[in-house]
Amino acid sequence: MTDQMTGQVTVEELAALMKQTAGVAVDPDDLRQRAGSGFDAFGLDSLGLLGVVGELEKRYGRDMPERAEQCRTPREFLDFVNGVLTAEA
Repeated sequence: MTDQMTGQVTVEELAALMKQTAGVAVDPDDLRQRAGSGFDAFGLDSLGLLGVVGELEKRYGRDMPERAEQCRTPREFLDFVNGVLTAEA
């Protein structure tokens, strides 16, 4: 569920990906409110984040830079990934 107006990954999409790829259920509103907290606060480890990155690569048909896997918070991840998608659009 990419934002149709901007073509960017939304908090809702990230929450759905966390559940789909890592089995980590997170309420999108909670994720939005605590976007500056570490992924570990939501129960997502580095392997889980790798799964999220892999699914995004499939959805968008492009490789994400390795730095995407090193993001520590949802806010940092969304800012980085959306910056990549916007730059390559």
